[in-house]
Amino acid sequence: MYISFSDRNGRGTTPDTFTPGGSKSAAKVSSVVVSLGIVSMLTDISSESVSAILPLYITGVIGLSTVAYGFIDGLYQGISAFVRIAGGWAADRGDQPKWIAFFGYGVSAIARIGLLFASGFGALVSVLAIDRLGKGVRTAPRDALITASSSPENLGRSFGVHRMLDTVGAAVGPLLAFVILFFIPDGYSTIFVVSLACAILGLAILGILVPNTRPRAERAARAAERRPAVRFRWRQLADPRLRRLLLGAGLLGILTIGDGFIYLVLQNRGAFAAAWFPLLYVGTNVAFLLLAIPLGRLGDRFGRGRIFIIGHIALLAAYVCAALPVTGAPVTILCLALLGTFYAATDGILAALASECVPVEARASGIAAAQTVVALARLVASTGFGLLWFTLGREEAMITAAVALAAVIPVVAILLRPVATRQPTR
Repeated sequence: MYISFSDRNGRGTTPDTFTPGGSKSAAKVSSVVVSLGIVSMLTDISSESVSAILPLYITGVIGLSTVAYGFIDGLYQGISAFVRIAGGWAADRGDQPKWIAFFGYGVSAIARIGLLFASGFGALVSVLAIDRLGKGVRTAPRDALITASSSPENLGRSFGVHRMLDTVGAAVGPLLAFVILFFIPDGYSTIFVVSLACAILGLAILGILVPNTRPRAERAARAAERRPAVRFRWRQLADPRLRRLLLGAGLLGILTIGDGFIYLVLQNRGAFAAAWFPLLYVGTNVAFLLLAIPLGRLGDRFGRGRIFIIGHIALLAAYVCAALPVTGAPVTILCLALLGTFYAATDGILAALASECVPVEARASGIAAAQTVVALARLVASTGFGLLWFTLGREEAMITAAVALAAVIPVVAILLRPVATRQPTR
């Protein structure tokens, strides 16, 4: 990993300057990106240690149906959509992305306290909803900070480095939950306490170490312009490429079911001990960790739209693996590797694509718009798949989702062709 020399505000050498042909600085990653990655790593240890136990906790310990789990998983995946645009708008309007992100991380940390006292379906839903609302507020401002601290030709690599560090946390969290439950079989409260500690530590690092990069003001200062910086306006989100991206991401998001369902299929078919369930999350996140930077670099070189589509082809292959009437470790490992490939090829890539489709004044809002569409679509996907599982059965539901995704991928590939054309940041 290369970290660029930064000025006192934490900016890279040319964060908003397009350099034809690249330069030495284009191969480096800003210290701001690394710091935000560490914050995300700690936050993911916090959140993923909890989410790794939810599927079995809800369906096994509490004894709820897959329909109830589908609702909770859909809520967990999609409720953040209702505040993502607000978070992006606030960051753009006030030109204060760091402190909007800090507020979102703080809300999630408070929710961790609620987990210690939640005892029942309603309380659990309320606490998880607050946690995900905090995630919705923070995500777009954080990604706007990453974009502002990176050169345009190196954007995919920067998001890849951030997602790599983020995924370290996403792998450690479930592993931590596994270790705790291995030694303390009913140690759910212990997991919640550890989760809270990691959330507070990540919040402290964000507040102390990450500079408050202000994209609009800094761009005006670098250009030495006398006129006031251009303020955010909603019409700045009217780029036809952004509309194509939103439509394509939404279509694919509706067919992206929650990981927990795939893991439940693998666990029910393989009949391995429930204590090993959190390790499924570890397997997916290790694959994500290994591939985030390479796929980000490939996106920079060959087109981020192409990598985005390839990621959904990997998701389709994961569905097929889960639906096959075959048991054994090799099939399970392959399925987890494909899921990790999907996330590595789509998570940061989507934010990079969205940031290219809007001017700098609307960067956080553009990213938030794309993330909002995906979150809402996945809310529908998880709830719908829970009903489909209840109605048809697990393998039949998985096959239905795979067939639908196979039909939609070519349509979205054609739709995103104009979006795949790399443009310098304006």
